[in-house]
Amino acid sequence: MIRSRLTSKSQTTIPQAVRTTLGLQPGDEIGYVVENGQVILTRVSATAEQDDPFATFSEWNSVADQHAYAGL
Repeated sequence: MIRSRLTSKSQTTIPQAVRTTLGLQPGDEIGYVVENGQVILTRVSATAEQDDPFATFSEWNSVADQHAYAGL
């Protein structure tokens, strides 16, 4: 079992063996899944939608808009 300690600010360092196994780098996003009193830690891969700051503006993502702005 790999362990780490929780600080007074509820922070911890992800041990090197875990970072290596998950391929984690500074700035990477991690996800937590809680199931039956256990936590699964995973590396979250950025999707194209997450990288697109305008993806949340669905009102500007119609077929008409795609055609109107296709040449820009």
